[in-house]
Amino acid sequence: MVEKEEAGGGISEKEAAQKWLRSSQVLLNLILVGVKGLTMLDHEQVSPEGPGAQFLIRTGSVGRNRAEASLERAQNLNPMVDVKVHTEDMEKKPESCFTQFDAVCLTCCSRDVIVKVDQICHKNGIKIVTGDVFGYHGHTFVNLGEHEFVEEKTKVAKVSQVVEDGLDTERAELDSSETIMVKKKVVFCPVKEALEVAWRSEKAKATLKCTAPDYFLLQVLLKFRTDTGHNPGSDSQSEDAELLLQNWNDVLDSLGVSPDLLPDDFVRYCFSKMAPVCAVVGGILAQEIVKALSHGIVEFLGPK
Repeated sequence: MVEKEEAGGGISEKEAAQKWLRSSQVLLNLILVGVKGLTMLDHEQVSPEGPGAQFLIRTGSVGRNRAEASLERAQNLNPMVDVKVHTEDMEKKPESCFTQFDAVCLTCCSRDVIVKVDQICHKNGIKIVTGDVFGYHGHTFVNLGEHEFVEEKTKVAKVSQVVEDGLDTERAELDSSETIMVKKKVVFCPVKEALEVAWRSEKAKATLKCTAPDYFLLQVLLKFRTDTGHNPGSDSQSEDAELLLQNWNDVLDSLGVSPDLLPDDFVRYCFSKMAPVCAVVGGILAQEIVKALSHGIVEFLGPK
């Protein structure tokens, strides 16, 4: 799903193509995994740079709706998946549009849109995953509501009798050759609650050292997108860099934390979109969706 652009804000054709690149990585992974059905929602058109930046769009599709232009190749990736498209603006969609799905994935959306859709999903027990890429930085957020899942645990063997320092003691041994599935339950918080932590409280201050600076950088980048209607762009790098620094001071001051959490040159790494970063974030988003829908039963290969 893609955010609505503010009237008069405008984004470059290059940035529009990069935005769809992030979304296409999620689509690719979900379709290849083989979910039952998937709906692409996008109201924007293919830019001249779109076919070169997005592998699902054919040459000659400039001016077409991006979701419709991606449908044929997306469906061909896995004919067993029912792929559909919606071309309306997401902000104009009623609540019932989101409640028909088991899970919702948002990319390239403004803070207001993310919070709005997350509240709808949280209220209706729908799993939602959001993510985005800003230059070298990528983020994901998962809200599965009240979620039950299973986890594989090594089975504890029978208690054995051992002798230590002349005393008989009992010790439980782990049998690595046998595992059991343990059912667990966890409650996720809404994205608004995660973004509006009261960092001036003593409890929050105690966890500040364990909080990655990227959490605060995300707040700055979301504010930039909300205020300007676009992401930091290479075409206006000097102006955008200055605004990012100003937003950094304003956001950190409003949150009640020191602006020294990041060096001043952090803005250098917030421009353009790195394809490898998009691939990693897209893979994580798709993985979390499939794991959520399968309640943790699906096992993914690779490092954990």
